[in-house]
Amino acid sequence: MSQSSPVASGAHTVPAPRIVFVGAGNMAGALMGGLIARGAPPASLSAIDPSAEQRAAVHARLGVRTFAAPDASNLDADVIVLAVKPQHMKDAIGAMDGLIGTPLLISVAAGVRAADLSRWLGGYRRIVRTMPNTPALLGLGATGLAQLPGGDAGDRLLAESILSAVGQVVWVDDESQLDAVTALSGSGPAYVFRMIEAMTEGGMALGLSADQSRMLALQTMLGAATLAAQSDEPASVLRERVTSKGGTTAAALAVMESRNLSGLMTDAMAAAQKRSQELGDEFGR
Repeated sequence: MSQSSPVASGAHTVPAPRIVFVGAGNMAGALMGGLIARGAPPASLSAIDPSAEQRAAVHARLGVRTFAAPDASNLDADVIVLAVKPQHMKDAIGAMDGLIGTPLLISVAAGVRAADLSRWLGGYRRIVRTMPNTPALLGLGATGLAQLPGGDAGDRLLAESILSAVGQVVWVDDESQLDAVTALSGSGPAYVFRMIEAMTEGGMALGLSADQSRMLALQTMLGAATLAAQSDEPASVLRERVTSKGGTTAAALAVMESRNLSGLMTDAMAAAQKRSQELGDEFGR
């Protein structure tokens, strides 16, 4: 493993891992930005991307070093974050002939299994697979993490410290559970966006303007989610508190229950989980 760059912290010197991002897209940029905001020196980070536009953008915004292609010099790191599109992952792995030492590999690509990464790398084992979601771009992400069996506890801490720079993290015991994580939080922002659309359309159908409906829907969703996040009580209790017997909220919820909202969400997430499993099979070939 390569030596880490030191970071001053009061009277002490704390080593900062050298991290290389293979791919310089939105998620890589969010992670680098989050790490820098937490005190990582830009000099400890670098990104590899064939797109000159992507390299220029991430260098201008964050000041990190960028490279067009991987080689023995720019792969010399403590951690390599694989942040390419899943359909390009096998090619990206094939281009990493210059891998130095035994860095921790962290994948943020949806659908690509750690076992397949290991197989493509000749049995390499220091791998953590993650499933972040798009709110990570604002530091509000939810990420599931899974480590190959027999992995080191230090690798877990290191991976967690990197992914927590963009939000909350949760470990799963078995990599197969990341398909459920994908169905819940990975695809979840789209469910929320669709709910915002539906509430906006509902407000317009009841006579409000498009702007009025959108603002009220957005702020209601944001406020309710923030309230739930800051409360120690379950969402069911919070729901009951705004549901007076025989009132307007009760009337609306009765319609949702008559349409089996919980069953609909379970079925939708099951479809997402199934598709995640299928994509894992496809990408792993």
